[in-house]
Amino acid sequence: MNTSPKKCIPWDNEVNFAITLSDQDGKILHMNKKSESTFLKGKEDDLIGKNVLDCHPPAAKAKLTDLLKSHETNAYTIEKNGQKKLIYQTPWYENGEFRGLVELSLVLPKNMPHYIRKN
Repeated sequence: MNTSPKKCIPWDNEVNFAITLSDQDGKILHMNKKSESTFLKGKEDDLIGKNVLDCHPPAAKAKLTDLLKSHETNAYTIEKNGQKKLIYQTPWYENGEFRGLVELSLVLPKNMPHYIRKN
């Protein structure tokens, strides 16, 4: 049995999708490099510590506010600047306690195959 402490591998900074982590009040705790390059765009030095609600238009802000209260998952696709993206917003927990939301933003290939698999 391995009793050594688990090491955290910093895997998220070199993946090709954006990861944004916020706390239960919407304060941004972490952005991987892709998230920073996607959302900062030279407008700000850093969004860590800012509220994710302030980064969205009214309809999206209302949806995020609801997600922070309901602890549900929200998934949808968008098209922006000629790229189709999957947005996946879901709660994260620590020891079973709701701690906030994580948002994944993935660029989808133009001709992404779709498979229906049988057991």
